[in-house]
Amino acid sequence: MTNKYLTIYREIAEQIESENISAYTLLPSENELKDRYNTSRETIRKALNLLSQKGYIQKIKGKGSVVIDRSKFDFPVSGLISFKELAEKIGNKPKTIVNELSLSKADSYIKQQLQLSGKDLVWKILRTREIGGKKIILDKDYLNKKYVPELTKEICENSIYHYLENELNLTISFAKKEIVVEEPSLEDQTLLDLEEFHNIVVIKNYVYLDDASLFQYTESRHRPDKFRFIDFARRSHV
Repeated sequence: MTNKYLTIYREIAEQIESENISAYTLLPSENELKDRYNTSRETIRKALNLLSQKGYIQKIKGKGSVVIDRSKFDFPVSGLISFKELAEKIGNKPKTIVNELSLSKADSYIKQQLQLSGKDLVWKILRTREIGGKKIILDKDYLNKKYVPELTKEICENSIYHYLENELNLTISFAKKEIVVEEPSLEDQTLLDLEEFHNIVVIKNYVYLDDASLFQYTESRHRPDKFRFIDFARRSHV
C-alpha cells in the first residue's frame, strides 16, 4: 500500500507540472493541507519535504512553501559539460542548428583569446541551441586547428567533445570561465528567440588539454530567463 505522503506528493507535483499550480504560487499552509487531505501534520511535512527535495517548491521561513519556476535549467558553472550532456541531464530533447562552420586565420580578437601567432588556423563554429522549441543558447566556438585537424557539420550537430575525446583521443582537462551580462548583438537578435529580453548572459570559456595547452575559446550566450547558473562552494579557513 502506498504511503499517504507519497500520494499527496504526487498529486501536488502533477498539478505543478501541468501548471494547474503556477510558478511562484504560495501553497496552502500545513494546517490547511492537513484538513484538505484529512491526514496528520507529519504526513503533510513529509510530502512537502519531498516536493522540496525534488525541486518543486522552496520553503521560506515565516512565509510557507513557494512553487519554483521549473522552466529554468540548472547550468553547472564549475564543470565542463557539453550541451548534449546538459540536455540529456535535464530530460529535454535538444536541437542543434549549425549556422556556420569555417576554417580561416584568426582575427586579432581570437588571436588574443587563444594566444595564437599570425599563421595559426582556427575553426569557427556557430551553433544555435534549441530546447522545448525555443532557441535559447548561441554557442560561438573557436578551436585551434593544430589540435583539431578536421571537423564536419555532422560532428558539430552531435557533440564536438565526444568526437575530440573518442575519435581524436584528446584529454580535455580544465577551463577558465568568465561570466558577463551584455546587451544582445544583432547576431543574437537574429539567431535567438529573445522575445522581450534586452540582456543575455555570456559565459566565456578558455579550455585546456591535460598538457595545459589552450585549444578552445567559446562564448556561450544564454537567454536570461531559462537558466540558473549554479556552483558548489566550500568555505576554507585561512
